[in-house]
Amino acid sequence: MSEPNGFSVAAATPSASGGAAQPTWTHAYLEMHNPPVQPRSLKAGAPMGKIKFQFNPKELTISKSAKWERGSQKNNKKSDVPQYGGPEPSKLSLEMFLDASATQDTSVVTTVEQLFTCCVPTDASHDAKKGNPPWVVFHWGGLRSFTAYIKSVSVKYTMFSAGGTPIRAVATVNLEEMPGGQTGQNPTSGALSARSSHIVVSGDTLASIAWQEYGDPTLWRVIAEANEIDDPMRVRAGTELLLPAPDELDAVGR
Repeated sequence: MSEPNGFSVAAATPSASGGAAQPTWTHAYLEMHNPPVQPRSLKAGAPMGKIKFQFNPKELTISKSAKWERGSQKNNKKSDVPQYGGPEPSKLSLEMFLDASATQDTSVVTTVEQLFTCCVPTDASHDAKKGNPPWVVFHWGGLRSFTAYIKSVSVKYTMFSAGGTPIRAVATVNLEEMPGGQTGQNPTSGALSARSSHIVVSGDTLASIAWQEYGDPTLWRVIAEANEIDDPMRVRAGTELLLPAPDELDAVGR
């Protein structure tokens, strides 16, 4: 499934009578994933838990913008034609209302700590000296966001127990889209190298795609490794493949 720029919505499940089934009440949650295991991979790792919303958000703010550059000459009466410079990452901002006034327990503090852990490296990536925080996806019923990282978390505690434990809070969480396969990092220089992508159509094979992209069908293994494909004979039509830049071929596995 391709990544949405904003949200994707699952189709409604038909009812027994053939019409759309009535929606059921569901709670929103942030699904946490381990960061990728393979260097330069754009595929999130295995799920590592959920941060559940105690109360569903009343608002979701999402934005998308693009880079445009416009030159200027002081003798021109009008500005130059703008040049498109590519998309900016999608951004999602939401609030979580947390309340433990009825139970007087530490659940508010626990949830806030979960949010904060999404801004620091996971234990596994830290131990491997490849520090990377979890990747997250926002879910609410059939609604799903783009894969993202949590850029910031701001928490305002508004109520405390007699003993000083925070029992009510509002957390503002800002998510930013992870790259969608358009750029990759050259591990030798640290510079960004242009990548491209390919939508698989009927009749395509990894070898034919490698021949079309690189002029060498034996480089199908590079494509398979970059996309974490275990069975190259079972790549479905419609799949979007990341194609490493030519100067990455040796590093990826040529």
